[in-house]
Amino acid sequence: MNPVISIHLTDAEVAAIAEVEATSNILKLVTRLTSLRFAAIAKVTDQRWIACAVMDEINFGVEPGSELDLETTICNELRAHRTPVVISCASKDPVYSSHPLPKRYRFESYFSVPIILADGTFFGTLCGIDPLPAKLDDPDLLHTLVIFAKLIATTLDMHNRLAS
Repeated sequence: MNPVISIHLTDAEVAAIAEVEATSNILKLVTRLTSLRFAAIAKVTDQRWIACAVMDEINFGVEPGSELDLETTICNELRAHRTPVVISCASKDPVYSSHPLPKRYRFESYFSVPIILADGTFFGTLCGIDPLPAKLDDPDLLHTLVIFAKLIATTLDMHNRLAS
């Protein structure tokens, strides 16, 4: 069962992320720093996870505009508590070893960092996965991912100001 649903980018914020030239560079850096071969910037709504920009070297099957049902993502949890989720090895993680999502999406390593706009609005996530374990528990790495998420939020804030 393929959980990916293709849609058209109609939301201005989603389109803004897709058009930002630095986005692909951020995703390249994220994949290089984490050793994960899939990274994405996604808008997360009450019901959907919507890919805005994607770097996919594992043929995960998600491209800009693809949607996932929010209930089938760990981003659903991220939306509620707004703190990063980092999993270096899901099969050995005390919380996620029995969680259904690592098996569903066939990943061992995962991270998700919230993207919070200047007004406090939750936009979505900078996230990554890989079917292999990865060393993601380095505090400096997490700090760098948080900086990237803030850069994305600043870009969105500037786009929203220019659009109004």
